[in-house]
Amino acid sequence: MRDPVQPGPTEWGQGRHGVGPWKDEHPHSAIPTDPRLDPQLLSEGDRRNVVDAYRYWTRESIIADIDQRRHPLHIAIENFENDSNIGTVVRTANAFAVDTVHIVGRKRWNRRGAMVTDRYQHLQHHSDTAALLRWAEAQGLTVVAIDNIPGSVPLETVELPRHCLFLFGQEGPGVTEEAQLGSSMTCSIAQFGSTRSINAGVAAGIAMHSWIRQHADLSAAW
Repeated sequence: MRDPVQPGPTEWGQGRHGVGPWKDEHPHSAIPTDPRLDPQLLSEGDRRNVVDAYRYWTRESIIADIDQRRHPLHIAIENFENDSNIGTVVRTANAFAVDTVHIVGRKRWNRRGAMVTDRYQHLQHHSDTAALLRWAEAQGLTVVAIDNIPGSVPLETVELPRHCLFLFGQEGPGVTEEAQLGSSMTCSIAQFGSTRSINAGVAAGIAMHSWIRQHADLSAAW
């Protein structure tokens, strides 16, 4: 049995997250009056899961700032079964400043994997895939399904549209036939091992980063 005083693997690197009260962090500096800052956070500290540039900012100010830099990329995931990957998709979409994450089907989803990033990410619900496709057409977005199926185009070689909506299916069955038929193309992710598919949350991250590499202004990254 390990010494209870010594940290174990789940505790390694934990340390302190965020910042304490402004007066503790900046003892020789006056408390700022920037309207973007939250008086309560300045007084009590900010332990939220946000980048340092947003420390002490109000939630509304953070969203407004990201809105000025969001990409013309949308992510949709079909939620016809209980899928725990949606939280991961939302968290990754927030990291890449995706415009909106669209939940198709069941409105409720497991938010645990989002790590509270859903507070800063635009979300939109659609009752079914047909409703999503109609919305995308009205917005001038090219729908690209992501699935490893016969006839799909390798994501690694394709030129992705700038105004784009990536459409993902459930873990296991993948995108529905209706989604495939309604998409401009279906892209696959190259695999080299024995598994039939990779985690939907991981696939979404790979696809988003592929778009980022082609279209984002990397000088604007943190």
